[in-house]
Amino acid sequence: MSLLLFAVILISGLGYYQYLTASKNSSSAELKTFTVQAGEGGAIISQNLEREKLIKSVVAFQLYVWRAGISSQLKPGQYSFAQNLSIREIADRLWRGPGKEREITLTFIEGWNLKQYAAYLETQRVVRADDFLVAAQKKADWWDDYKVVAGRPKTVDLEGYLFPDTYRVYRDATAEDIIRRMLHNLEQKLTPELLTEIERQGKTIHEVLTLASIVEREVSTDADRKLAADIFYKRIAAGIPLQSDATVNYVSGKGTTRPSADDLALDSLYNTYRYQGLPPGPISNPSLSAITAVIYPTPNPYYYFLTTPDGAVVYSKTHDEHVAAKAQYYP
Repeated sequence: MSLLLFAVILISGLGYYQYLTASKNSSSAELKTFTVQAGEGGAIISQNLEREKLIKSVVAFQLYVWRAGISSQLKPGQYSFAQNLSIREIADRLWRGPGKEREITLTFIEGWNLKQYAAYLETQRVVRADDFLVAAQKKADWWDDYKVVAGRPKTVDLEGYLFPDTYRVYRDATAEDIIRRMLHNLEQKLTPELLTEIERQGKTIHEVLTLASIVEREVSTDADRKLAADIFYKRIAAGIPLQSDATVNYVSGKGTTRPSADDLALDSLYNTYRYQGLPPGPISNPSLSAITAVIYPTPNPYYYFLTTPDGAVVYSKTHDEHVAAKAQYYP
């Protein structure tokens, strides 16, 4: 009986140890500078890590580096640690040394969608595409750490919420690490002034991001985006389908300038030729320019627009004018 009790205690202890070393220290991705002086061993380093609130258990850290055989191989130098790292991750980086952290610059282009983000991360050998898509498309508890996603429909993923920008990350950053940075960035970009204006207009963040993602893909200048946003709002109010080629391309997966007749017939709620109003969610991750354009559109008398092969935007008040413009530029 005593042996059985000992075994139970041992197994429970090992389970708790595994939990302590593998679980994240906190939900914050904020970076902290941490310095290891020459001659410092695992005991002193672990105490300093706890004092800086980078780990929760000195004993678990010391036990991990002892079992891994690296307690005397932790390298001196200056490190930048995110507060949401686990004991294992911190210990492994201390073993590699500060010169081996290998930060990388990642630039996510405005208007890219999740699949394009994922493919880019894989080409940079940071995160596998499939891993990124799972983290961005399968609801996780940590999504709730960000108010910006709280009001989104529960049936949609993080498309549109991952702010396109340039980020510095570790090469061994996880998909969650990168997504957290992007969500935090979006929350910073949506200032109290913008949030107040969205609420004043009776709109939601999700609606704004959805239309901004379409505007982002349709036109490229700040002025044209403000005009296009107003056109889309008027069409919604009048019960006219948005008829955005960008939404059709999102469904088809193609990047064509002019969707085919078969593409236009695709049965999807994201096909704004077939269904009125906004699609269920964003089709890309929009820039601040597109977001601002949707919040502060420029009133105009137009209901139609098209982009010419050379990138100019032609606006029309009537359907007949629009048909004539299409015949002129796309005979």
